[in-house]
Amino acid sequence: MVSLSNHEDVAIPIRSPYNLTMAQARDDKQPELPLPRRNRSEPIAREAGKVGDAALARAGFRDPALVLRWNEIAGAEVARLARPLRLSQTQSGGTLTVMAEPGASVFLQHETRVLCERINTFLGYPAVSKLRFVQGALTAKSIHNLPPKPAAALRPGDPALRYQGPESLREALLNLARVRSSRATRHGN
Repeated sequence: MVSLSNHEDVAIPIRSPYNLTMAQARDDKQPELPLPRRNRSEPIAREAGKVGDAALARAGFRDPALVLRWNEIAGAEVARLARPLRLSQTQSGGTLTVMAEPGASVFLQHETRVLCERINTFLGYPAVSKLRFVQGALTAKSIHNLPPKPAAALRPGDPALRYQGPESLREALLNLARVRSSRATRHGN
């Protein structure tokens, strides 16, 4: 009971979602709407990309190309012995965690600098400064290997052709120009 003044007492029921009994129902609950029927199946490929991107993002890979094209980036022998697991970014640079076959991490430790350069050249920016090796048995070789992308022809006046700097940077610029020209022809620009 709540006293409004000295003369009258008014009973105000207090409704709380916590003091309901099984027989009482909440009035403010929204009715659940059924999902719309589509009467057709959805292609799994529509959602597979989102699921794959989410899984790669949880492992720190913003670009799935590092995982999907590992054979090209690392080379056939290194790809046979190791696979990327996680990419973590710190203030001092990125650390790529690589799972390697037992005993192979000692061999791969000597190739760390070269492997970091190859990864950074492929990605086009200094994403990896350190490699961390974790030993473990690799699963069976993946069935699906992506075929190499055909190199798009560069226009004769492309500025990347005129670059006269270090060869590794020139190669990265030419790769970037090829990707740019292939996207332009695909989108009709």
